[in-house]
Amino acid sequence: MFQGIWIDKEDGQYRACLRGITKEQLPEGDVTVRVSHSTLNYKDALAITGKSPVVRQFPMVPGIDFAGVVETSSHPDYKSGDSVVLNGWGVGEKHWGGLAEFARVSGDWLVPLQAPFSLRQAMGIGTAGYTAMLCVMALERHGLTPDGGPVVVTGAAGGVGSVAVAVLARLGYEVSAVTGRPEQADYLTRLGARHIVERASLSAPGKPLAREQWAGAIDVAGGYVLANVCAAMCYRGVVAACGLASGMDFPATVAPFILRGVTLAGVDSVMAPRAERLQAWKRLASDLDVTLLEAITQEVPLARVLELAPQMLEGKVRGRVVVAVRG
Repeated sequence: MFQGIWIDKEDGQYRACLRGITKEQLPEGDVTVRVSHSTLNYKDALAITGKSPVVRQFPMVPGIDFAGVVETSSHPDYKSGDSVVLNGWGVGEKHWGGLAEFARVSGDWLVPLQAPFSLRQAMGIGTAGYTAMLCVMALERHGLTPDGGPVVVTGAAGGVGSVAVAVLARLGYEVSAVTGRPEQADYLTRLGARHIVERASLSAPGKPLAREQWAGAIDVAGGYVLANVCAAMCYRGVVAACGLASGMDFPATVAPFILRGVTLAGVDSVMAPRAERLQAWKRLASDLDVTLLEAITQEVPLARVLELAPQMLEGKVRGRVVVAVRG
């Protein structure tokens, strides 16, 4: 028996608990991983609380990412003892995920642990940091450079936002950090933000076009926040959108796109091709100051995940939450 977070739905009752699981219960896959660390992401919090229909089948072990050591493998790319990382691919939604001491998955979903990161550091970055780097890469593909103008990051005190601010600042961008928590200003400044923007200024219905402020943006919010960010982009600016913390709606007009040539680039981390995943992790190794991970990260035991999930949805959790699956 090993420990894991277990989500089930019986007689219309949605329940999440910490319980024992056997290896015989693990789903199909050609690689079994002894999980060292996982994380608590916004999507995990939705799954654990049942606030959104993230879980597609029951029972389910949540956890959209993990880092660990291969125990057994019939996949040609991995052998016992290899250190590996998984992000996305529907784990924690359709396939049992990383919030348990063992995971069994397809080896095609894994990537080798990128030097110089430890397993813990890899989860300090996690899916949130990996997504943040995919967003940075999307901005670069559309021609954005540090001398092109300032960049804004919404949800800046969260997991994606924290890593995005740190990476962009290190690359030389002038970063504006949007947060609804003024007490996080010092934290965001330490990560490299030069300006703090109150989320309330972007959270209400705005004009189709606003004063040009930013050449680039990384948005995790959606809703009015994304609409107002698009309206305030400079001519030929680019927005990388990867989240819906403020809602799935996009109450905007086409004005920014046809009058200023703004580009809205969608970023999906779940099904991203392997080549992009490897590139993102390589870029994180070179463009993220690892010493900042301690400022971004808090580590908790597996047993605290159930307590923290609703707090994350209420916006009370800062930065990255690393889960030490093995205590």
